[in-house]
Amino acid sequence: MATDRSRNIFIKKRNEILLIFYSLGLSIFFLECNKHEHADKKIFRYNEISGIASLDPAFSKNQSIMWAIHQLYNTLIEVDSNMLLKPSIAASWEFSDSNKTVTFHLRNDIYFQDDECFSNKKGRKLIAADVVFSFNRIADKNTASPGAWIFNNRVKEKTPFTAVNDSTLQIKLLAPFQPILGILSMQYCSIVPHEAVEKYGNDFRRHPVGTGPFAFVAWEEGQAMVLKKNHHYFEKDSCSNSLPYLDGVKINFYDSRATEFLEFQQGRLDFINDIDPSFKDEILSKTGNLKGEWKDKIELQKHPYLNIEFFGILTDSNNVLVKNSPLKLLKIRQAINYGIDRKKMMLYVRNSIGTAAESGFVPQGLPSFNKEKVKGYTYDPAKAKQLLVEAGFVNGTKFPEIKLLTIPVYANLASYVANELKQIGINVKVEAMQKSLLLEQTSKSKALFFRGSWIADYPDAENYLSVFYSKNPAPPNYTRFKNLLFDQLYERALSQTNDSLRYELYQQMDKIIVENAPVIPLWYDEAIHLVQKNIKGFVPNSLNMLELRRVNK
Repeated sequence: MATDRSRNIFIKKRNEILLIFYSLGLSIFFLECNKHEHADKKIFRYNEISGIASLDPAFSKNQSIMWAIHQLYNTLIEVDSNMLLKPSIAASWEFSDSNKTVTFHLRNDIYFQDDECFSNKKGRKLIAADVVFSFNRIADKNTASPGAWIFNNRVKEKTPFTAVNDSTLQIKLLAPFQPILGILSMQYCSIVPHEAVEKYGNDFRRHPVGTGPFAFVAWEEGQAMVLKKNHHYFEKDSCSNSLPYLDGVKINFYDSRATEFLEFQQGRLDFINDIDPSFKDEILSKTGNLKGEWKDKIELQKHPYLNIEFFGILTDSNNVLVKNSPLKLLKIRQAINYGIDRKKMMLYVRNSIGTAAESGFVPQGLPSFNKEKVKGYTYDPAKAKQLLVEAGFVNGTKFPEIKLLTIPVYANLASYVANELKQIGINVKVEAMQKSLLLEQTSKSKALFFRGSWIADYPDAENYLSVFYSKNPAPPNYTRFKNLLFDQLYERALSQTNDSLRYELYQQMDKIIVENAPVIPLWYDEAIHLVQKNIKGFVPNSLNMLELRRVNK
């Protein structure tokens, strides 16, 4: 009897969801037999292979969640397409108290979306107390947010967030920390109303209430999610037209790349993020361009993505692994860097997706990136061999085998590099292991030579350079790099409010990393999108954030 009752409840709930879609003219998306489109609706459609685990900003720990959160909520500050910070909920801000207090002045025309959690079911105005509630909620251990780290050792322990009045907020820092502005642009820092959290409790993950350009409609887990245009959204374009232009967003959850690609081919998805390796050679030439048969059918977008792929080297001289390895020698680490033809690697292994990392550790796409000021390693096998001689490996001296730890998906890349290094006399053995095991080994300093990557959490080079700050544990300092001058420059940069001067400090630090070679930078990543021809205003950015406010169809 209980089973029948549960089934009836499920069927009733499913029917309610489908009725909502009908009422919006969106039933086409869940009714596979119906193949025609509603011409009067502009719906942007994409797929999430991994699904979406939550619509609660406190849990926006991966790209699939962040993309959806970005449509539903706003943050105090946001990032533009050039990776520069700009106002969003906060109209302006200033630092005071020796740069340890940040005061934000909020817009007074932002309203939460209509929802039953409010007394009259109408969205109320966002005020500074909502920001305080949202930030305290992230830091609260009871929330168990994976984003709690963003305020750790950065804001004061007692009352770090204060609503001075409805339109003024203050944040008290433990010490000057200019990158706090970039952190506040993260989706974790989206502003939520206390009424929704209190009403829905743990089910808030399925009942988002924000101020963003789109509002939640329905979500059938494992099937699809639908969002609709927020007609009360506060932003306008340069001609005073209300944003967004789209009527809604529909997200599928096909768990197969083959299905996703077929749906895109047949025009039922508007874009694909990244290209599965199994389709890469069919669509792209070795130079990274669309092959002839695809050029008139779709658009290809390639844009710097704030991710660097690299091989790390443990440098802690007290570690027995380091003491017994030639990698303890600077000239050996430099020889490895000179011994890899990164441009050829990009051509033949990556179909030219990404840029050979011939500058420092900070990737292109960040405002502080400057390949003229920070020169890295280019392919020079003669130089590499000379460094080996200078390091003592002369007259056929046998080079001991070095083990390179990687994950299965990068095994071919690691083998390519091992073969490159063999040509100059460095013997590397590749060992592939599960990602969780590799992370455990690097965290415990049990990996001497290992594959790594670093994706920006926020658009500031400090996020990358913190990887080498000696006072940081692993993560992020997996190499255990320690350099006094680097640490001094890092600490100076944290309090520098002048962007140009801070960028100069970042570049000096990056040069130190190049000179000491605790890592072998491989490539600076690119976001790659396949987009339908009828999609306009779809602009990529270096965080690979899905930006739909100005998209038209």
